[in-house]
Amino acid sequence: MDRVLQRQPSVLVADSHRLLLDTLAALLAPDFLVLRCLTDAGSLLTTACELQPDLALVDINMPGLGGVEVASRLHLLLPGCRLIFLTAKSAPPVASEAFARGAAGFLLKTDTAEEVLHALQTVAEGGRYLSSSIAGGDPARLAEILESSATPLSSRERAVLGLAAAGVPMKEIACRFGITPRTVAFHKYRGMATLGLHRQADLVRFALEQGWLSSPTPSSPA
Repeated sequence: MDRVLQRQPSVLVADSHRLLLDTLAALLAPDFLVLRCLTDAGSLLTTACELQPDLALVDINMPGLGGVEVASRLHLLLPGCRLIFLTAKSAPPVASEAFARGAAGFLLKTDTAEEVLHALQTVAEGGRYLSSSIAGGDPARLAEILESSATPLSSRERAVLGLAAAGVPMKEIACRFGITPRTVAFHKYRGMATLGLHRQADLVRFALEQGWLSSPTPSSPA
């Protein structure tokens, strides 16, 4: 009987630290076809569209757009590419946000090499994976995270709230989206009402908890 050769899943790896990129490439090479290693989010989107990878292993804190925003765009541009986040942030809300934006896996940089390989294989086979450091040995934890990732916000409300939390003025947000400041205010305050937030400080705190921001930002007039 002829031996059936199975194609290795192809993967893009993106992280701002070159040493970690080289380490991940060496780890994955025996079982995955590593197409390219990248150090910024913009290159990831362009390269993914060009090379059509099966998987993308991405640092959530990439320079530029940021990993979470990349997840949303990659999910829209290339739905066949399954994304796995590799991050130092272990807070469940960050994982929830990642899955809500289209990720299929969530790993910590403290996870073992064996777990990283297992996670990528699971995702390549169509499954989803949550770091054992967050799951804590409870198989139901992934289901809980996925359930909480169902956001009540529209994509426009989420985008406006993210920019407003980062301190971007209303007029600038309006300019970015080609809408009026009045419409920006509508999206912002309706989104805040949906989340039960009442002040700018509440919005900033929520954004930090969700991993939208890497550090506190000054309040804006938005």
